[in-house]
Amino acid sequence: MFGNGSYMLWVLLPSLALSLYAQWRVKSAYGRWSRVVNARGLNGAAVARAIMEARGLTHVGIESIQGMMTDHYDPRGKVIRLSESSVQPSVAAMAIVAHELGHAEQDKVGDAMLNLRAALVPAANLGSGLAMWLLIGGFALQSMGSIGLGSLVAWTGVLMFSAAVLFTLVTLPVEFDASRRAKRTLSDLGLVSGSDAKGVNAVLDAAALTYVAAAAGAVLQLLYWVSLLTGRRD
Repeated sequence: MFGNGSYMLWVLLPSLALSLYAQWRVKSAYGRWSRVVNARGLNGAAVARAIMEARGLTHVGIESIQGMMTDHYDPRGKVIRLSESSVQPSVAAMAIVAHELGHAEQDKVGDAMLNLRAALVPAANLGSGLAMWLLIGGFALQSMGSIGLGSLVAWTGVLMFSAAVLFTLVTLPVEFDASRRAKRTLSDLGLVSGSDAKGVNAVLDAAALTYVAAAAGAVLQLLYWVSLLTGRRD
């Protein structure tokens, strides 16, 4: 009913390949630069305080969180949470902390894309949870002869899934900009040496690829469902 062979060829395999490559890039870059002590010998918290002072982000709190590479900025609580992996004074920790504070800087200036992403969260969560069930139900109804109703249900699923796809697309400029801010800030403040800058770029560029992989996979899946509904089935 869903053209499994076509789905694997045009959606599942390319998405999986890109996702695995992105994960490999992240593990490779992080694995290398997490073992390299940055030239200033600063751990994640020290990097965060230096950036917050320089960028007028002293209103942002700092908290600890369990796990590795679980660092994130919480715009609601105005707090950056640093993982266990940021305790060490590594180049990787410096890159990750600076990136998360890039989000804090976006929040401070009211970045339009960051606000749009936040606004899309409810619709994206609902769409990613219900869309597949609506698509399956819609195609099932069509196979049983209820063409009109099945088409309506399936297109509703496509519409809901589109919200999740839009979220992944909006995430790209948000993450790219946070990394750009991180690189610029670390350079402006003199926190990175030449070799450190290379490591920061490697870690942040690899992380960005994971968002590209997620967006590409979501778009491919959306296009596949649309092609089935519009009759362009292989």
